[in-house]
Amino acid sequence: MYKFLVLFLLITSIASAQITIKDSITNYPVSYATISFGNGNGIFADDEGQFLFTKKLYPDIDSLFISALGFKDLNIAAQNLPQQLLMQPEVSELDEVLIGVTLDRKFKEEKLKPSLDDDYYKCWLPTIESEIAVYFPKTTTKDQKLSKVQFPIALESKDWEKRNRSNSEKKKFSTLFKVKFYTNNNGVPGKVLTYETIVFRATEKDGDAHQLDVDAYDIYIPKNGFFVSLQVLGYTDKAGKLLPNKKYKEIVSKTGGVVKIPTNFRPLLPFTEEVETKNTYIKRVFINGNNWVKFDKGNGLQSSLLKRDLFNYGIGLTYKTYKDE
Repeated sequence: MYKFLVLFLLITSIASAQITIKDSITNYPVSYATISFGNGNGIFADDEGQFLFTKKLYPDIDSLFISALGFKDLNIAAQNLPQQLLMQPEVSELDEVLIGVTLDRKFKEEKLKPSLDDDYYKCWLPTIESEIAVYFPKTTTKDQKLSKVQFPIALESKDWEKRNRSNSEKKKFSTLFKVKFYTNNNGVPGKVLTYETIVFRATEKDGDAHQLDVDAYDIYIPKNGFFVSLQVLGYTDKAGKLLPNKKYKEIVSKTGGVVKIPTNFRPLLPFTEEVETKNTYIKRVFINGNNWVKFDKGNGLQSSLLKRDLFNYGIGLTYKTYKDE
């Protein structure tokens, strides 16, 4: 009876801490919404729009800032938080984007190869507080549609001494990433090119790069280029369900204060010196009103990659370039 009571109280506690975000019109869940705490930290909702939050879990958080593609931002007090939050849809016009257009024309497939590397010391350590975006110029005046994106990932050997052997056994991981596509707004990411929620699960079975098929999203390349961005959401179970990951570590400083350090997730993302131009940008997504910053020296960024003159994340692309008629 005692064990049953403890189990019942545990289930009740988790249920009361579970918040669901829904569309105010359709009542459908808002998948993978961003929940910012306003202090540089935050969490994500899962595919069913659910996340865990109580004042016991996050005692120093007074307000939540919730955002999602295609919805108006929601600012709500953390005190007496209801178990269901409703977000208002927001309709925005997209510049230079063709939506739902089928082009029955001949095309030539063109590829930009990804830059691959498994060197641990040349890698970006993903944290959910940061989003990385890479700029790609339009290389022709002809119509171009994005078909595939290759995201380089670094595989780590279980045995460090065997890390340079291609047949060495790799550390396992199952990690969910969110992908966005932006217009070029005077050299930085601007409006999104699609309001579709695009995620993928990466595992060690992908090899050195995960290939994402985006042909169905009808992303046509604007004349002044575009950005591809990547952000880690956290680890998943075997079925690909996002787990309630710990987003930061709490360390007590010498003065007695608590310092929150973002948790690093696998896989690591290899940076490269093969790209001549500096085309990678980053931002801290949980800081309200944050701006994009070019990943370069002199921009107030602290990174060992910059000291090694590694400025770019080498994403690969596959285009459909249509022939003129």
